Amino acid sequence: MTEDLNGAVIPTGFDVPVDPLRRAAHYTGEPGCIAEARAFAAQFLDQLRTEWCAEIGRRSGEALLLVVSELVTNADRHSNGPYILELEGTGVSVDVCVYDSSAALPRRFPRDPRRVGRHGLEIVHALASEVTVERIPVGKRVRAVVGLGRD
Repeated sequence: MTEDLNGAVIPTGFDVPVDPLRRAAHYTGEPGCIAEARAFAAQFLDQLRTEWCAEIGRRSGEALLLVVSELVTNADRHSNGPYILELEGTGVSVDVCVYDSSAALPRRFPRDPRRVGRHGLEIVHALASEVTVERIPVGKRVRAVVGLGRD
């Protein structure tokens, strides 16, 4: 903590920098990987609750698991190789990053309730406060920021 005395900020000795909780997992694309990624994300949420004392509502937790499922499913279906799920979180939000070997950027289709399939990015954009996609030397990275809260 700091105290402000007439414009001067004085450290009180209780300022402790806290790094976000970070975890990553590698998946081969074998059957069951998507379920494993969801379980990994659920365990990550439990660690956030324990280590960060994060108050994560049921809806926020479910939104995070759905975003993980959608992004990992896309990587599983559209890349020719393994993929990595990286999670970084605080008590406020979780960054979900999925790295895969395909350089093809995912396409977000216009909303169409009559369309069968291809709703993954539409769902991710609806649940995340920020979504970015970028090419990297080995393929691409898709990043979604999911806010956490008591709901």
